[in-house]
Amino acid sequence: MKLTLRVWRQKNADATGTMATYEVDGISSDMSFLEMLDTLNEDLILRGEDPVAFDHDCREGICGACSLVINGDAHGPERTTTCQLHMRSFSDGDTIDVEPWRASAFPVVKDLVVDRSAFDRIIQAGGYISAPTGSAPEAHATPVPKPDADFAFEHAECIGCGACVAACPNGSAMLFTSAKVNHLNVLPQGAPERETRVLDMVATMDEEGFGGCTLTGECATACPKGIPLPSISAMNREWLRAARRSRR
Repeated sequence: MKLTLRVWRQKNADATGTMATYEVDGISSDMSFLEMLDTLNEDLILRGEDPVAFDHDCREGICGACSLVINGDAHGPERTTTCQLHMRSFSDGDTIDVEPWRASAFPVVKDLVVDRSAFDRIIQAGGYISAPTGSAPEAHATPVPKPDADFAFEHAECIGCGACVAACPNGSAMLFTSAKVNHLNVLPQGAPERETRVLDMVATMDEEGFGGCTLTGECATACPKGIPLPSISAMNREWLRAARRSRR
């Protein structure tokens, strides 16, 4: 395939960015989107130009590092991560816009790379459990009901990519935060920090400058791991429970 790419180029966090147009040829439909960008960068390097900076790591849809808005959609036209998006989703002659995540809490570092350390600080506020030192406990020492285990596993699938924030018209991180809160709060291992966890993580989320949630549902639509929209309502119930207990 021969494609026209319009890519966001920004030298650094303080520079003014712009869309640059490039032509790429010989793109196989079996290539991943990131491999297509690798091809572009090889051409740019051979021409003595600065390659396009973009985040990536495992390229297996696990780590959550890849983060591109493709033709206006977080991760592109398929419900998957950018690294698992293949060029068969596009056609010969297409023009593709490639941009970074757009959110005030995710400032651009360079080109398509954004600073998502705000997510790390939300996790630091309460995304952990108290674990006594010593040998590992027996596998069935703490029984977990099947519905609770399923609920926890469903939310544990969140890879922290930030697609929910990029897709949300308000730039809200409620789906990400709710996944991390619900994953631990439903388990007996997470019970000691149940109240402080949700209060501290939501407070940190607000301090980081994420927008408010109006339940538009774009976050759940864009999530490559299928974190459900009711996750936000479940976290709101946890927050109200913890807020009432904290006032006693």
